Amino acid sequence: MFHAPNEFQRAPLPSATRESEPRPRGTTVTAAPPAPVANKPSAAAPAKRRDAYFDNVKYLAIVLVAVAHSWEPVMDGSRTARALYMVAYTFHMPAFIIVSGYFSRSFDMSAAKVKRLITGVVVPYVVFETAYSLFKRYADDQADPSISLLDPWYLTWFLIALFIWRITTPLWQSLRHPLPVALVIAVLASFSPTIGDDLDLQRVLQFLPFFVLGLRLRPEHFQLVRRREVRMLALPLFAGALAFAYWAAPRMQLGWFYRSNSAQEMGAPWWSGAVMTLAMFGCALLLTIGFLSWVPRRHMWFTVLGAGTICGYLLHGFLIKGAEYAGVFDVYDWLAAPVGLALVSLVAAVAVTLMCTPPVRRALRPVTEPDMDWAFRRDPAGL
Repeated sequence: MFHAPNEFQRAPLPSATRESEPRPRGTTVTAAPPAPVANKPSAAAPAKRRDAYFDNVKYLAIVLVAVAHSWEPVMDGSRTARALYMVAYTFHMPAFIIVSGYFSRSFDMSAAKVKRLITGVVVPYVVFETAYSLFKRYADDQADPSISLLDPWYLTWFLIALFIWRITTPLWQSLRHPLPVALVIAVLASFSPTIGDDLDLQRVLQFLPFFVLGLRLRPEHFQLVRRREVRMLALPLFAGALAFAYWAAPRMQLGWFYRSNSAQEMGAPWWSGAVMTLAMFGCALLLTIGFLSWVPRRHMWFTVLGAGTICGYLLHGFLIKGAEYAGVFDVYDWLAAPVGLALVSLVAAVAVTLMCTPPVRRALRPVTEPDMDWAFRRDPAGL
């Protein structure tokens, strides 16, 4: 979906099936003495215990994001690469957003959670939006010196979107049928070109149904997804998706996957926005289920990296854009060949893996997990 309340690093919510065992009747006197001893382990091992499955989901999803981004400069000459890119873009961000919603279920605008939202989402957004703007200006020789926090650039849109989705969580939790409402909003946004670029609201609204879906999920839903029969069905599903994407690659605009523009802005009739929004939601949901079904449940070598995916997400853009600004993909045009695509994919996967490691996470902690007690009242309820 780190210290902040978002899907990148927060420990999973307690399982819905975990309940404290009732105390046997008639044993009040005998049970009282050992109580302090029994409480010691629970104090040493609180609810901070992480779920290996969700850490695996986060790591594998961030690798897909980085690899897909690395294909953008080199895929134009390859129909196969474009098809793989389309399949990856169909579900990798929806998967992230669904997990974000799942871990946002308890968000209630309390002082502590608002503080974590600001320190873990707003602060990284401001810092990295500024950093990417400066990087673009000097690395790409941009003449425009302006830095706009209202117009997210490249991958920072996700942070501002997460902020907007999360502060509206109480609203979605109060509705009786929130997912249909979110789908209607996404459909309306898809043919509303006047929304503009501020805060990347097109993406915020068109991706909204995935976040709301995550809010409605429960632990038992993920148990159903991980059943063996679902994994078996996922294989022909992805094979069919790749075959369809290969056919559609020269015919379909990539803008439908980015969800950053309305149908009219892509030169399509307005009604196609509604059709494509619903169709893309269905396809993304199916592929996300297939992806989640194959994520390992047990602790893997990369499980620990799931706690640092915010670092991998925010840093890998500098590597890809830096290579693009330096003309690497223009000078070495063989990177568009199959061997080159494989090499680019490997480099992106290794790089984002290193960016998720604990040392990098510790180095970025002042930005991604800042201690800002000085900025907040200690007892807002007492005012």
